[in-house]
Amino acid sequence: MEEKQKTELEEFVKRMKSYRARHTELITVLVPKGFDINLITKQLESEKSTAANIKSTSTRKNVQEALESLIRLTKSMNQTPENGVGLFAGNVSTVEGQDDFITEVFEPPEELNVRLYRCDQTFVLDPFDEMLEEKDIYGLITIERNEASLGLLIGKKIKMLQNFESFIPGKTNKGGQSAARYGRVRDTMAKEFYRKVASVAKDEFFNLKNLKGILVGGPGPTKEDFLKEGNLVTELQEKILGVKDIGYADEHGLELLVESSGDLLEKQDMIKEKRILERFFNMLGKEPEKTSYGSKDVKRALDFGAVDILLLSKKLDKKLIKDFEKKAEDTSCKVEFISDETEEGVQFWNLGGVGAVLRFKIG
Repeated sequence: MEEKQKTELEEFVKRMKSYRARHTELITVLVPKGFDINLITKQLESEKSTAANIKSTSTRKNVQEALESLIRLTKSMNQTPENGVGLFAGNVSTVEGQDDFITEVFEPPEELNVRLYRCDQTFVLDPFDEMLEEKDIYGLITIERNEASLGLLIGKKIKMLQNFESFIPGKTNKGGQSAARYGRVRDTMAKEFYRKVASVAKDEFFNLKNLKGILVGGPGPTKEDFLKEGNLVTELQEKILGVKDIGYADEHGLELLVESSGDLLEKQDMIKEKRILERFFNMLGKEPEKTSYGSKDVKRALDFGAVDILLLSKKLDKKLIKDFEKKAEDTSCKVEFISDETEEGVQFWNLGGVGAVLRFKIG
């Protein structure tokens, strides 16, 4: 999901959550991707017939009117939009006896996979809330001498990919040369096991587009031995965020690894933001002619098509943000949103909350 789509979804969810009917009369219809919209029309017509049995005259009137507006809407649609669609209607007036009917159609930026009809005092927005949850992917590796597990952290969900045993024999009680030879065999088998884990990690992680980092964990020194002797490809080595000491290397170990890495995961968005602002402030000091800040000057740079990266504080007025996004879209420049959760973010806000890295100098 692009940042612009995320912002639009956040605003939509916030607005729809602000509505609360006096009675059970707000209708939510969620249509999943690929579902026949004509079947939704038939369902709504059936619900309209059932609504005739509502005892309260005002509630019955409001529910029927909401259903009629949605039926007209679905009849006008040739098919369900690509990602599915959310349909909402009802009287959102907070004053008894007054009408304030709304009908909303929202096409989500991600696939909607749930079908739902609900008449309630509030609109159902849970599937859209889930879309706003983080979907960044982190690779998970837990390893000990006897086994290893690979998994993914997708948003807040852990997905097990593979678990396999090493079949490295335990230590022997024999002494002398037999013990030394046996130890060398065990060490060789351990190295082969580490390389197998590294190979599987490459197969599973290397081509993941949204992979933000890799977490490694396990009991004892095995995890460090793996990183030292497993020949994990450089590209994946560079993505390792941290190594954690945990007690297991099975599926439960993956859960423990995520739990113990909360400090690392929380920092990732901040690190990205710090790097963006570090570049901006460095250029502001060393190449001021290749930067711009303040609404007036940045708008001028956008008009020239000179902006490469547009920086906008999340604290800016929503209308102003939309105006800048429109200009950015017209000139195909990248937009980065800046929070006020870091020192650099606060500094940027104090600078006006609008900045740009330029493609070329402007007079």
